[in-house]
Amino acid sequence: MSDMANARILVVDDDQVIQQLLKVNLELEGYEVEVASDGEEALLSYGAFQPNLVLLDIMMPKLDGWEVSRRLKEGPGGGSVPIVLLSARAQDSDVRRGSEIGVAAYVTKPFDPIALLELVADLLAHRGYRGATPRLT
Repeated sequence: MSDMANARILVVDDDQVIQQLLKVNLELEGYEVEVASDGEEALLSYGAFQPNLVLLDIMMPKLDGWEVSRRLKEGPGGGSVPIVLLSARAQDSDVRRGSEIGVAAYVTKPFDPIALLELVADLLAHRGYRGATPRLT
């Protein structure tokens, strides 16, 4: 995809304030955004929406972000779609776990929306990203 402004982003968070913050900011950048409120909804939306990138909260009802990440990575084409974990959990063990799962980045809440937008643009520009898991705090 040459024009990343048309990229599709799936935002998964059970906090409606964070959902709206991310949706508005991403749409202002020209991205198409779909929102899911829990892990089960995320998996359904992923298949229907076919996003280019997923912003995924860890602590959610029904299925947590760890399980959603694992299922997306194991699913068809899942390994090529960058997943950015968003979490209030800032422990090094959580960042390591994200890296082991193969997420593209781990962002600690509260986050800087501008820095997150820059990270999203960078990941979309470098879809084959396989380096160390960036940590945005």
